[in-house]
Amino acid sequence: MDYVKVEGERFVVRLMYAGMQNMSGRAVYQETGWGNVAVVHRDLFAALQKTVPVLEKHNLYMLIFDAYRLPEAHNMLVQAVPFGLFAPEPKLSAHCHATAVDVCLANENLQPLKYPTPVDDYTPENALTVRLGNIAAFQKDVLKARHDYQGATAEEKANRLFLKKLMEGVGLESLAHEWWHYSLPDGLNQEKYPLISLFSEDFS
Repeated sequence: MDYVKVEGERFVVRLMYAGMQNMSGRAVYQETGWGNVAVVHRDLFAALQKTVPVLEKHNLYMLIFDAYRLPEAHNMLVQAVPFGLFAPEPKLSAHCHATAVDVCLANENLQPLKYPTPVDDYTPENALTVRLGNIAAFQKDVLKARHDYQGATAEEKANRLFLKKLMEGVGLESLAHEWWHYSLPDGLNQEKYPLISLFSEDFS
C-alpha cells in the first residue's frame, strides 16, 4: 500500500481539523468519519523517519497538526472559510495527495516550542474574524507566519529555522508563507501522487 499511518515514539498526532480549534470552527475530520488519523504517502513517511535521530538527539517530538486530507473534508473547509485560506480545489492541495504535513516541534513535555505564530496562525480571535468575513485583519497578522518575518523573538526565529533545516535536510520543501507546512517536492504530481479518497477504517 502506498499510504501509511504516521506512527512512532517521536511523532504525536494532533490533527487540528479533527477538533473545533481551527480556522473553520468545525471538526470536519470527525464529520467525514476520518478522525484523528495522520496518514501520508510512504515517500513522505520515509522522509519524516529520517528526522528521528535529530529529534532523539535533542529530546524533541514532532507534533502533526495535519497530514492527508480527504477531498470531501477539503471542500468543507473551503465552504466554511471561502477567503483563499485553502486551495480552491482538492487537486491543488498537497494535503489531499497525502504529500504534505503541518507540524511543529515540542519539548519532552509535548509542549510546542515557541514560534512566531501558532500552527495555521490559529487563535480564537483570528478564527472568529475570518468566519465573520473580516479577512483583512487576519491577512495582516498571518504575515508573521512567513519564513522571512523578522519581527519575532530570537528564540522564535531560531526554532523556525531549526525546523526548516531539519525538514529540508530530509528532502522536503517549505512554503514561504507558512513556517509549519512541508511537502514532497513533486507532491502535486497527479501521476505519481494521485488524488484519492481513503477510508479511516483502512488505518485502524
